[in-house]
Amino acid sequence: MFEDRGYKRTFYSAPQSVTSLVAAFLEPTLTVGVFLAVSAWFDEPIGRSDLTLCLLIFALTFPGRNRFWDRPLNAAVDIGTSWLSLLLILALCGYATRSLQLFRPDIVFWWSVTTPVLQWLAFFVGRKMLRQLASQPQNRRSAVVVGAGALGVKVARAFQARGDIGLLFLGYFDDRADERVDTDARGLRLGNLKQVAPFIRDRGVNEVYITLPLGSQPRIVELLEQVQGTTASVFFVPDVFGISIIQGRLQDMNGVPVVGLCETPFTGTNRLVKRLSDLVLGGAIVLLIAPVLAIIAIGVKLSSPGPAIFKQRRNGLDGEEIVVYKFRSMRTQDNGAVVPQATKADPRITPFGAFLRRSSLDELPQFINVLQGRMSIVGPRPHAVAHNEQYRQLIKAYMVRHKVKPGITGWAQIHGHRGETDTIDKMQARVEYDLEYLRNWSLGLDLQIIARTIKLVFFDRNAY
Repeated sequence: MFEDRGYKRTFYSAPQSVTSLVAAFLEPTLTVGVFLAVSAWFDEPIGRSDLTLCLLIFALTFPGRNRFWDRPLNAAVDIGTSWLSLLLILALCGYATRSLQLFRPDIVFWWSVTTPVLQWLAFFVGRKMLRQLASQPQNRRSAVVVGAGALGVKVARAFQARGDIGLLFLGYFDDRADERVDTDARGLRLGNLKQVAPFIRDRGVNEVYITLPLGSQPRIVELLEQVQGTTASVFFVPDVFGISIIQGRLQDMNGVPVVGLCETPFTGTNRLVKRLSDLVLGGAIVLLIAPVLAIIAIGVKLSSPGPAIFKQRRNGLDGEEIVVYKFRSMRTQDNGAVVPQATKADPRITPFGAFLRRSSLDELPQFINVLQGRMSIVGPRPHAVAHNEQYRQLIKAYMVRHKVKPGITGWAQIHGHRGETDTIDKMQARVEYDLEYLRNWSLGLDLQIIARTIKLVFFDRNAY
């Protein structure tokens, strides 16, 4: 299969679906189009500042998220959150560059109100059209699963949960007897492996999903030889559910197919987008909060003896040791081999420091770390070096969270995992959210996390 027979590659990365391509351009195009339409409605000529704003909007919203498979309520919440985040970023940029007065308030108002409504309507119409297309007989595809174990059942459930993709699940093939297959697969067995190819030819099956374990390699090879005599598309589903896959993808290395199982999401253009967003947002925020930083620094100095800024050794990207800045909230500056975590009513915390920790204001100096390139605005929270050495031995895939720069806020923090992690279970839950962030990163997700963090700063009281 890997022999050079005049073909450059045997394996290819999966092409982007038409639906994903439409979604990528729909949101930015609609957002810019509504702004231009509202401007035309108010007879406002399009000037250089308007074109600059349109380019900025397109850059911040591209690629648009594919929400066509989401539930309507979830899509509405996601659209609203993303839209408010975008407006906040544009407002910060406009304030920092003193360009807010260049745009008419009535145009901005109607654009801000109309755009998310039209985005949701576009989602709803697109979702309905896709369901109608999937329900048409000519677009229905039939599929069978080879392997009636737990993995095969997972695949079948995925088909049934996504009935809008037009895939009709027929049943399983397995050589084992009913009492040895998964209980949910009993009664849906269509035969053994030797009957797969004849069944495909007789029934005109479109897709075959092989879920056999890699230990069954000789049977898989034999099955492939038989199925390749039909016109069905063949997919192999590896049993990797016990592995923390991060940004799994198929790559080509000079003609050799390589499957990536654990890779940072910030490669290529994603790395550039992430760094650019950190510089733009971080720079704007530092300019806005400079007076607040000065006031807090004075408050820390007056509250107790010691420096205003606490520097702590933490692990950053790829586990490299970095120095992280915080406003000092304790009377001590623990930074050695053993660092006790802060607890409720911790005697080391000063009264002013307790206020800073509850409001997360003690984290503000880390925006300097962001501008330095040591941290990102959004990412897994950095832990003390002493804590990393402890938890890397206790929690599976703990160090994978260091595939990206640590952040001031993160996916775990907006889901309530702030403050003390006094049990392994609490740290395990935080790590799981961090890994989920790595799997699903997008600029839109970062903006959503930032918006929800702002809300938590004012209403959450879990941190101490």
